Order: sequence, then structure tokens, then C-alpha cells
Amino acid sequence: MEIKLRFYQTEDTQEILDIINYNILNSTALYDYKIRSYEQQKVILEEKIAKNFPVIIAELNGIAVGFGMYSEFRFREAYKFTVEHSVYVNREYHGKGIGKLLLQELIRLAKNQKLHTMIAVIDSENQSSIEFHEKFGFKTVGVIKESGFKFDRWLHSVFMQLILE
Repeated sequence: MEIKLRFYQTEDTQEILDIINYNILNSTALYDYKIRSYEQQKVILEEKIAKNFPVIIAELNGIAVGFGMYSEFRFREAYKFTVEHSVYVNREYHGKGIGKLLLQELIRLAKNQKLHTMIAVIDSENQSSIEFHEKFGFKTVGVIKESGFKFDRWLHSVFMQLILE
């Protein structure tokens, strides 16, 4: 299995949308309730790229099986060296090292862009994502209790931080 990393192309939108919508419907990885349309997802991706933020694709046999990206953490000027990132892998390809490749590449790109801090916001129930981020040096810096409500229960957001050096 050879995973190729490359930058997003419009043709990847449907595979990304499938991953996103699966997570919206079946997990607390995204706090959205309603699935996204193709056009909504395309606009989200194009806006990131227009702001000089990367969208990285993990490709296997010509199919996008995962993606990673980052963008503004907050919109005030003083936050311009801090980004919040996301990494998603198609559920059929979990446990194959794809997320690791994507996050390594996002960290490399952030360093090249002279960014200082990467933030991960993870639902507290997603212990595997928390442990995954810890392997890359991310530290838990806070928990916002009952910050989301999905699937008829309150959810807690774990904030993790990596200082890029």
C-alpha cells in the first residue's frame, strides 16, 4: 500500500465530502448536525487555499482516502501565527498510518510558513485522536466542558497545542 501525499484538487471534493458527511452523521469529530452539500464543501476548501492555507490529500490508487488542512485559529491579527488543523481518514483506511503522514506533512508545512502554534480541538470522547496527537508532541492545554451538544448529550472540547520549533 503506497500512500501518495499531494495538494487538493477540485476532483477530490466528493471524496472529502463523503468523509466529512460520514463523520457528521456518525461521530462527534465534527459538531455539525446537517450534512454538507458538494458546493458548500468546495467553497470551504477553496477559501482555505485562497488564504494560503494548505489542503493535503492522501491518495491510494488514485482515490483520496484522507485529507488534512489548517486555517485561522481565530480572526484577530495577533493570532496570525497560530492555526487550527484537521485530519480525517476514510473509515475503511483507519489504522494504516495515513493520519500520521498527513499530520507530519501539516506540521512541516506550518514550520515552512513560519507559523508558531498548531491547535487541535478534539471531542473528549475521541481518546484515540487525543493519544494520536500526543505522539506528535501536542499537549492538552484546556478542556471546555459542555461546549457542544450532539446526539442528545453534552460534549466537552479538548484543546491541544503544539509549539513549532
